[in-house]
Amino acid sequence: MKVSFGCISITQKSKDLIRESLNTARVSNGRLVYEFEKKFAKLVNAKEAVAVSSGTDANTLALALLYDFGAKRGDEVIVPALSFVATGNAVLHAGFKPVFVDIDRDTLNINPILIEKNITKKTRAIMPVHLMGKPAKMDIINRIAKKHKLYLIEDAAEAHGAVYKGRNVGEFSDMAAYSLYLAHIITTIEGGIITTNNKKFAEIIRSLRCHGRACKCNVCVVNTSSEYCPKRFQYGKDIRFIFERVGFSSKMNELEAAIGLGSLSCYRKIINKRHSNLLAMINKLREFSEYFYTIKEDKDERIGPHAFPIIVKEKAPFTRNELVDYLDKRGIDTRDLFSSMPTQCPGFAYLGYKLGDFPNAEYVGSNGIHIGVHQDINDKHIDYIFKILMSFIKFRVK
Repeated sequence: MKVSFGCISITQKSKDLIRESLNTARVSNGRLVYEFEKKFAKLVNAKEAVAVSSGTDANTLALALLYDFGAKRGDEVIVPALSFVATGNAVLHAGFKPVFVDIDRDTLNINPILIEKNITKKTRAIMPVHLMGKPAKMDIINRIAKKHKLYLIEDAAEAHGAVYKGRNVGEFSDMAAYSLYLAHIITTIEGGIITTNNKKFAEIIRSLRCHGRACKCNVCVVNTSSEYCPKRFQYGKDIRFIFERVGFSSKMNELEAAIGLGSLSCYRKIINKRHSNLLAMINKLREFSEYFYTIKEDKDERIGPHAFPIIVKEKAPFTRNELVDYLDKRGIDTRDLFSSMPTQCPGFAYLGYKLGDFPNAEYVGSNGIHIGVHQDINDKHIDYIFKILMSFIKFRVK
């Protein structure tokens, strides 16, 4: 049996919209992107959503916005040590310095108790990550941000559908950045989206995603239908060629938005199936608690079912690599559970952190994997995964 890590559901609606776009030759950022933004914002209870070309760009542009409000290059952004490398990369792409904080090993998320001791006069923002869709402690982190007058940006790349204390992930902050990569619950194949309740923030992000240009309406009639635009020459020059800030080239196109609109149309069905799969796997792993641990869903939250993490315990008589090799040979696809960015990713070595600075992140980075919970996985797949886990333990434990 094969158990893949991810899958993508491309609906008939998406295919019809793609065909329509190709037939009209309107494939750049336009009507479908605007429609996708509106529907995504409504889904997560945000007033504004701005679609971009990747989840990394979503993080980067949300941070780059801070220059409009007094931030300087080289200022600091607090992030968890454990995450997909895109989190740290985005801080650097935006021109800031990432300040890493260790995680809570039980949640895989930033340990809020450690945040304040890392705040300096140069700190401008906190960017918690909801790793594997497990919500970070946003009530505590929000209080810290307000106390120190810091911006709060949620890296919600993997947290579609996550809920914490009755509110959607993304509702606790100034902005939230989601990935729409093909293995995620809502997908545009590649892509990302930023949500906010601040209209001014949304306007600036629209400018940033298109080279920093002054044209930043929530829908550009020139792009969507070639209509007359009364704002076009309000400054004595075509507004599309006035550049107010240093920007990026990060637009989403119509074909990607078509995939996203189809994904939204079956969102509830997909997320319910993935959530059911995740809870079933969490429950089944309890039988192997001597050797592994994972996250759990607390009563005041709903995990956004991105994937199923498995962390090998200290006293287990085998290594993560031995487990991965055994699973891979039997058709079960896995991914490492990321790394401690500052101490296990060579690209960040110049920042001067040393191995041992982030013991929890480093432990998970050396001993964790994650497995898919996607909508094509059924009970037979889940039974097979745990049958293979059992055989592995019998093979390794004498």
